[in-house]
Amino acid sequence: MRTLLLLGAALLSLGATSAPAPAPLPERMAYTGGGSQLITAEAAGPASTTGTLTWWDRRGGRWAKAGSAPARFGAKGLAEGGQRRQGTNTTPTGLYRLPYAFGIEPAPSGTSYRYARVTDRSWWCQDNDSRAYNRWVEGLPRDCRAAEAEHLVSYREQYAHALVIGFNYDRPVRARGAGIFLHVNGRGATAGCVSVPADAMRAVLAWADPARRPHIAVGTRGGPTALTRY
Repeated sequence: MRTLLLLGAALLSLGATSAPAPAPLPERMAYTGGGSQLITAEAAGPASTTGTLTWWDRRGGRWAKAGSAPARFGAKGLAEGGQRRQGTNTTPTGLYRLPYAFGIEPAPSGTSYRYARVTDRSWWCQDNDSRAYNRWVEGLPRDCRAAEAEHLVSYREQYAHALVIGFNYDRPVRARGAGIFLHVNGRGATAGCVSVPADAMRAVLAWADPARRPHIAVGTRGGPTALTRY
């Protein structure tokens, strides 16, 4: 009996001294974009091609998880957004706004984001010599080579539904990268985008409210690209 009592006391002592649960990830970040919605895309390290996408709501001064899903990143891992180079198959880390949504399929029920339907004439120009660099165009401009652009309708699985990630978008720097999206999974790692299962992509679009200024933060669990830096 004395042995049992001592064991019970030891277990109670361990429970009393265990570390408290960490605060939700957004509460440990330096900046979350100033809105009340946030998406985090977190990988274990810079070489990782998989991780977790989580979407968060801020209500009553606290962040709470609204949903999560497994995520995929670039085939060559992640790279710091300000130093990334086009064509490296890396996902840029950083905190970015989400300008608008698009898709080959109709917008999921509940979508409040501006949603552009893909047509046979829809392209995303990635030609560094084009005035339309890193922009959606309807009809390929003369200065944007087809070999340096994505014909969006060709990616029927991945672009069934997507959100534009505002990497290198507002003031594009040539050769830094173009066409970075949050989209539906393809067959494997991405060319630099973040991807999730189709049901998760639909859930994100039904949840995201542009009036609440959602952003996406892409990063790792530690090191110079850790999400807690943003």
